[in-house]
Formats: sequence, structure tokens, C-alpha cells
Amino acid sequence: MRSLTLALLCSFSLAAEAQTEIPLYDVIPNSIPTTNREKSVTDHVGKVRISKVSEPGLTVYLPPKEKATGTGVIIVPGGGYSILAIKHEGHDVAKALNEMGIAAFVLKYRLPDDTTMIDRSIGPVQDAQRAIQIVRERAKEYGVKTDKVGILGFSAGGHLASTAGTHFDTHYIDVPRKTNLRPDFMVLIYPVISFTDSLMHKGSRTNLIGEHPSAEKIKTFSNDQRVTAKTPPTFLVHAKNDKTVLIQNSRQFYAACLQHKVPAELYEFEEGGHGFGMINPGSDVKWMELLHKWLRQNKFVK
Repeated sequence: MRSLTLALLCSFSLAAEAQTEIPLYDVIPNSIPTTNREKSVTDHVGKVRISKVSEPGLTVYLPPKEKATGTGVIIVPGGGYSILAIKHEGHDVAKALNEMGIAAFVLKYRLPDDTTMIDRSIGPVQDAQRAIQIVRERAKEYGVKTDKVGILGFSAGGHLASTAGTHFDTHYIDVPRKTNLRPDFMVLIYPVISFTDSLMHKGSRTNLIGEHPSAEKIKTFSNDQRVTAKTPPTFLVHAKNDKTVLIQNSRQFYAACLQHKVPAELYEFEEGGHGFGMINPGSDVKWMELLHKWLRQNKFVK
């Protein structure tokens, strides 16, 4: 009997840890039919990077029902629009959010590629909008309140998250049910924000809008320039010594939020560089704890 009980407990534990990945679309928009060349590589420290993504998906992580707050967050890994740092900026974050009672949805978005999409500049934002659409339309199934759906992005994923949060009036996908595509809040971690020459992360800009983009394209995707009074409340984190994505990206977005009276908070690490994920080895401060406090203060979680 004891062994049977242990076996049942183990099976329940495994079931609780099992996650579901769903495709974003039945028919992928803005797509050129081609062979799926997606590739996943794990490095010597266990970081997982996915490249050549052309078939986007959403991995669903739901907290235990007794802990659920009704809040949902779509997680957007970074990688310069060339790869996805899917584990330490994706799945690991989802598990941590579950501990807070937050439903999490890891977005595996299409990476810009002229061989797989008609207009590579809008492929990623289509996928971000579709993720918001799915979570809102299936909110009851996921135990999420439709007015508590946020988006969290790292680095270039922060650019994509901020695009979702500043371009929501432009529908890059079909919205037959008139679903609200505006995230209720944004969390931007060492985000790429500006595509201007002085602040851009060159790889992200080139991969998304090309080597020699027009001034109009640069302005369209410089998201600090698209902040309005309707921009969602925003929590930002950046290290002052980030040499990959300059901290002025976060500072300019934060300043734009304040200018338009959008609730916003920016936490600046003294050290840490770029790409540290949830744990900055250069500081004892845990930004996830600061985020949890901010979410409570702004009534996005209990």
C-alpha cells in the first residue's frame, strides 16, 4: 500500500509539472511555406537557445489552483531577434511566476527571416498580439482575469513586449471577436527600446528592420516615441554597466511614461551587465521580489 501511495504521489507530482505547448495559429499569417529548420542548443551552463523559429507556440504554466491570483503574464525571451534564450529568460521565469500564483505563458515567437515571412518586421509582433489574444479568449480555462494580462520581456524580447504595449491600436493579426490586444501591464528587463543610431542594439535593429532601414521604420519601432497616456503601467530593470543594450533605453521609456502620467518604476542595478535573467550575480537585490511588490501595489496581484 505504501509503495502504491508513493507511486500515486509521484504521478501527481509529474502531472503538476507537465506543461502544455500549443501552436499559436492554425494557419500562420505573413508566412512563406518552407521546411521547419528550428534548432535548439544547450550550452555548458545549461542555457538553452533556439534559432530559426518559424512555427510559433505558447507554453502554458498554470499555478496550483489554491495559489492562483487570476493574473497572467506572457513571457518573451530575448536573443537579439536571432535566437531565443528560452530557458533562463523563459521557462525558468514561468516557474517563478507560478510560485507567486501567476499563470505564465512562454512565447516562442518567429524570428525575422525573409525566407519564412513576407514582412519580417511584423512577424514577431503578430505573435505577441496572438499570444495576448489567446490568453484573453481562453482566460476562463486558464483561471486568468481578462483585465490582468501582462507581458514580460528580456532584451530584444523587451523590445517585442514594449511593441505589444505601444502598438496595440494597430492590429497586425485578425481580431474577429474584437479582443483587446493591449497588455494590462508591462515588465521590461534590460530592454531594447530605441532603434535610433545613438541607442540601438544593432543586431536587434538589423534583424528586425534591415541593414539600412528608413527613418520612418526606425521611428515606428523606437517604442519610447510611441508612449501615450494609454500605455500600460510599466516596471523596468536595467544595469548601469550594460554595454550590450545601453541603460538609456530604459531611462527614455521611463521618462516617456512619466511625461504621459503612466505609472512606471525603474530599478537600476549598479552592476550586472546584460543577460542575467532573474538573478543578477552582481547584486544581492532580487528584482523578481521588487516586481512582486510592484504588482501588489498596483493591484495586479493580491
